[in-house]
Amino acid sequence: MDAKNTRLGFAFTGSFCTMRKVTDTLRKVKEEGYDIFPIMSETVYSTDTRFGKCKDYISEIEDICKRKIISTVTEAEPIGPKKLIDALVIAPCTGNTLGKIANGIYDGCVPLAAKATLRNNRPVIIAPSTNDGLSMSAKNIGTLLNSRGFYFVPFGQDDPIGKNDSLVAKWDYLIPAVESALKGVQYQPITM
Repeated sequence: MDAKNTRLGFAFTGSFCTMRKVTDTLRKVKEEGYDIFPIMSETVYSTDTRFGKCKDYISEIEDICKRKIISTVTEAEPIGPKKLIDALVIAPCTGNTLGKIANGIYDGCVPLAAKATLRNNRPVIIAPSTNDGLSMSAKNIGTLLNSRGFYFVPFGQDDPIGKNDSLVAKWDYLIPAVESALKGVQYQPITM
């Protein structure tokens, strides 16, 4: 599938410290020619943090994508029946979102978008960013690695000494991971 003909959902969850890197990565994805449908968890859509104001991120992301952000369950629900997207990227994907998706909990717009994408036998690409990736969230990563339809952006420890359980995606590998997932192949290596 050619980037210019690919409708890509791009969902943000609450790893606020990576929002700048992910937004910069989103810009690169758009430059590749993907038609992007931005999605933002309810928390990210409404929370200001020391890493930035939500209204500023919303404005920037909508400007990049030339589309309004999907930010509610009601707005996300048509993704499945209308087959709006060819693949979904969740970047950053928090431990909370990993846990919900791995355990079939679809109570927010991002997990519901994942369920809707899988319903249509289309790939969900996960770019983890979580402080508990090598502790409590490890089992959920394992579950999703073992589940049909899920692919991971390569990831590794972001601060092995200061935060020894923390994992973060390698943002430079997001586009190749998407390209591989669209072919039904997990980009390798998964951990770096």
